[in-house]
Amino acid sequence: MNWRRAGILLFAWTLTGCATPRPPVQTDAFWSGRLALQVQSEPPQQWFANFELQGTAEQGELLLLSPIGTTLAKLSWTPIAARLEQSGGSVQSNNLSSLSERLTGTALPIAALFEWLAGRPAQVQGWQADLSGHAQGHLQAQRTQPAPATALRIVLDQ
Repeated sequence: MNWRRAGILLFAWTLTGCATPRPPVQTDAFWSGRLALQVQSEPPQQWFANFELQGTAEQGELLLLSPIGTTLAKLSWTPIAARLEQSGGSVQSNNLSSLSERLTGTALPIAALFEWLAGRPAQVQGWQADLSGHAQGHLQAQRTQPAPATALRIVLDQ
């Protein structure tokens, strides 16, 4: 074998290695189901909605849907901004927590929600999550401090 032929074979082999598709790294998650949120504010508030949550704690989207599938609200976020869209318009902020509070009457622990839905514990000040029903698609979390007290119940689609 001459050096030229060896060089061509080495070059072709290198290109083949570069062209081999690699499996995509799965970093996004997707969950859907129903949620109920009770906020002990004055007056007390209750939310019941279908939901779709996708992405990561750093970049994602939460859709709240009516029982017939109409979008009630869309909360989306990136590392630098968050946006809340409702029928009355949209609001942008650099603080996801403030927009979730504007939407529901309380700041939701969105980052922890990704962990809880995956069945992993996550510590959030004031919140206690019960993951014992995770295998059946059930999640409960309660917040007692700071006020207002809040209860979140989720049932995932199977």
